[in-house]
Amino acid sequence: MAQQKITDVIKDTLIIFDGATGTELYSRGIFTNRCYEELNLTDKKLISQIENEYLDAGAEVITTNTYGANPLSLEKYGLRDKTAVINKAGVEIAREAIAQRNSSAWVAGDVGPLLSYADNPVELILEQVQPLIEAGCDFILFETLPHITAIEFAALAMQKLAQEGNAFPYAISFAPVKNCETISGETVESVVACLDDEKKYPHQPFAWGLNCGQGPDGMLESVERVINVVKKPLIVQPNAGIPKSVENRYFNMSTPEYFTTYAQRYVNCGASAIGGCCGIGPAHIKNAADAIKPLARAQKSKHIFTAAAAAQPQEEVPLINRSRFAHKLATGQWVTSVELVPPRGYDLSGTIQKCRTLYQAGVDCVNIPDGPRASSKISPLITADRIQKEARMEAILHCCCRDKNLIGIQADLLACAACNITNLLFITGDPPKLGEYPDATGVFDTDSIGAVGIQKRLNQGIDLGGQAITPPTRAAIGVGLDPTALDKKREVERLFMKAEAGANFIFTQPVFDPEALLSMLEQIKSTGLPVVAGIWPLASFRNASFLQNEVPGVEIPQSIMDRMEAQETREGQLAEGVAIAKESIEMIRPYVQGVQVNAPFGKIEIALQVFEN
Repeated sequence: MAQQKITDVIKDTLIIFDGATGTELYSRGIFTNRCYEELNLTDKKLISQIENEYLDAGAEVITTNTYGANPLSLEKYGLRDKTAVINKAGVEIAREAIAQRNSSAWVAGDVGPLLSYADNPVELILEQVQPLIEAGCDFILFETLPHITAIEFAALAMQKLAQEGNAFPYAISFAPVKNCETISGETVESVVACLDDEKKYPHQPFAWGLNCGQGPDGMLESVERVINVVKKPLIVQPNAGIPKSVENRYFNMSTPEYFTTYAQRYVNCGASAIGGCCGIGPAHIKNAADAIKPLARAQKSKHIFTAAAAAQPQEEVPLINRSRFAHKLATGQWVTSVELVPPRGYDLSGTIQKCRTLYQAGVDCVNIPDGPRASSKISPLITADRIQKEARMEAILHCCCRDKNLIGIQADLLACAACNITNLLFITGDPPKLGEYPDATGVFDTDSIGAVGIQKRLNQGIDLGGQAITPPTRAAIGVGLDPTALDKKREVERLFMKAEAGANFIFTQPVFDPEALLSMLEQIKSTGLPVVAGIWPLASFRNASFLQNEVPGVEIPQSIMDRMEAQETREGQLAEGVAIAKESIEMIRPYVQGVQVNAPFGKIEIALQVFEN
């Protein structure tokens, strides 16, 4: 049995559900004219094999092979009299699989829709639900419910059990189809509100879910809409989608990597649990679990990990005195920065020479990322130290929470102070699964908010353990902002939390839609923090397509994509990319305090063209 109730854990911990059972059975040679649920009696080994694969993939909820084990569906196969035994066997197989893996996974008693809701639906539902409960499932999962009527009958069935003194936890998951509506035309917002009358439905579901109906991309809009109105944790389980036509060839786009990209987006929107439906198998679940579980742990963890201070906070060095860059920010001057990614090897001579050129051109700082897109480069701290010493140019060093625990993070922050690297930009970091080293472990002891709090304390002369350090550090604390985030409300809320934790300035993700930036700036204006806008000159249409499709946090309007594609030569595309970047700066300049320009492929001459009048 699971050590904790899922009803408690799902409130503050991301949970990984399994994927489909039916399509896995079909892929293993079980034809669709069979009753898949009868396999609980006739081929337990096959069902157990699938469930063990999901457990090995990282699933924390195993859904019983009982989706169609209701009296009406079983009657088609002459199996109605075996309703109870089939459902109990489904739970027993799942329990045995969990025991074999010494896992603490939960068992979801799976209940699909009835064929008809015309006659005694509550009794028909209970005829399936009661054996699942008696066999020891942890909760009932009603899934792929087609409309509000089906949902209300499911709730009434669970309500009847509660009235009889047998209240049992349950979740309701329904299938959105086109236009974020059910097959009956009900909006997703109306569906999750249909049980709000607690006088009529006092025994409430502990979670809502969206499953099947749509593939990963199609499901995203439903998630974005539901998350703003749902009052309970949200479970998201898309199907694999339909094949797409690409130059007269049909491709199933739902590779494990594709599914994982959308799983991360669901989590960023606020989903509490991720799994899959038809066509989503163990490989998809493993890929997603490896990528999103550590990141979600950081996002939902306590943001400030420092112990109660045994020492008295010391007075912080004023921002104006922390660096040349900080002095400009504090005095309202325009600032410029160029982003340079550290090299893959250890020869820094080319990077340093580029920084000398940028310094001579009047650029204020060089912005040094820390393992962007979960890549592995030479230490950005060493890179920043060499740049400051040999190119005489200040660095803005990214500090990523992905790769080090709290002790390692503090050690690096103190090393920065020792090296006089005082401009720091705190980021949570991309999960390793999304990069070139997918088997690496993401640490994520904290996120960017927590890291800001740690640096704030160090600036006050207090370390993680609450002990005094002398002298205090004097870092200018920067944080990130994504103006085109899928969940803008959450992005703004987190920005305010970063400001409260001690941030001094903001760097934005690349701005291709100035209107989106200006809208978000209005929402965060009350923080009073200076904003430096990210500008990314597009080198080519191919470069634009890569950024749009592969780089998290980058959203390029179709009008920009059209402008890039309209240029027939690579030179023309580059010129257009620089022109677009200049136009963006001109539009946003009255509202920000500076820009940081990316040097595509390390070509600083492109960045310098953007600064030219």
